[in-house]
Amino acid sequence: QVQLVESGGGLVQPGGSLRLSCTFSGRTSTMYAMSWFRQAPGKEREFVAGIRWAPSGRYYGDFVKGRFTISRDNAENTAYLQMDSLTPEDTAVYYCAANTRTYALHWASVASYDSWGQGTQVTVSS
Repeated sequence: QVQLVESGGGLVQPGGSLRLSCTFSGRTSTMYAMSWFRQAPGKEREFVAGIRWAPSGRYYGDFVKGRFTISRDNAENTAYLQMDSLTPEDTAVYYCAANTRTYALHWASVASYDSWGQGTQVTVSS
């Protein structure tokens, strides 16, 4: 397992942008993938985007539709989620998750991840 710390959440108007960051520490030599999930009140946790640590590969939830971009900085042990064209439906707590156990994983399943961050609130409202 690794320790994950998210940052970058906040309040933004509809149509605006935010960039979330997730930095990991601890046993980093076996990092396979990092992903972002989100959870709105009364709803299940939902896969947003994922990225392989090496080699590259990016995956997105169906609802993203080109609005979000996941990236990583290996030297900084950090993954980013750039979110553009935000709508009120994007309001949720966003969680960073890491898979340090296996290269093969079901990206959208919470069971695929062995480490989670504490979450950061994103609120889209005018």
